[in-house]
Amino acid sequence: MAVIDHHEPGTFCWAELATTEPSAARDFYGALLGWSSRDTPMTDERVYTMLTLGDSPVAALHGMRRDRRRAGVPSHWLSYVAVNDVDETARRAAELGGVVVLEPADVDHIGRMAVILDPTGATLALWQAHAHIGAHRLDEDGASCWNELATHDPEEAARFYCALFDWRAETVEIDGTRYTTFHRGALATAGMVAMDPSWGDVPPHWMVYFQVAKAGDVVERARELGGDVRTPATDIPPVGRFAVIGDPQGAEFSILQPAPS
Repeated sequence: MAVIDHHEPGTFCWAELATTEPSAARDFYGALLGWSSRDTPMTDERVYTMLTLGDSPVAALHGMRRDRRRAGVPSHWLSYVAVNDVDETARRAAELGGVVVLEPADVDHIGRMAVILDPTGATLALWQAHAHIGAHRLDEDGASCWNELATHDPEEAARFYCALFDWRAETVEIDGTRYTTFHRGALATAGMVAMDPSWGDVPPHWMVYFQVAKAGDVVERARELGGDVRTPATDIPPVGRFAVIGDPQGAEFSILQPAPS
């Protein structure tokens, strides 16, 4: 696959893990998805770990701040959307009923970011790239291939995101379940599912998917490495085969084995 050098505004560009045990998480994902790692010290004595396929960055992880851990915040993945102007997009998110939980701020010389909470309660990051564009590889084994919103209010979420990112929502029924795909122009950029009472107390959230060659093998390997399989490898015609996995620190992510093209 060609190395990516640009992410269009309104598309997902990066995934970042905040974890209670950075070293253990690095080892887990390296063994599971074939990632290498490169550490960069952060100003508060933490380390930012770039996760790579070969030399290409595909994701990152860092240790959670002590105050966040004391507050009981669990390990979690955070998805980023590329934007031209973080400040303007954050302002617009607030106008549309969202909450800016991390005000726009520079990240050294590499970019500018903000974190928002959509009106239904899901968290998402905004990224205005400078030196760092985000992932250099997508849609190949070991790289991010999809992002999916789970929410109790899909109509409100669709209103918010379509206005914020100029997305278009298309809803179809798959095996009795309504599924919404967000498009930016002709490009399918994300998905959305409605949460019903069977989800229990799981909060609304964005889920990142990583592509794999054989979902069943990755599920078994995750178990061997101490992960927790939340949803076993399951076929979704004509999309492919997916599973939901919790890493040993509790952060959830999904894997997808695409159907043959």
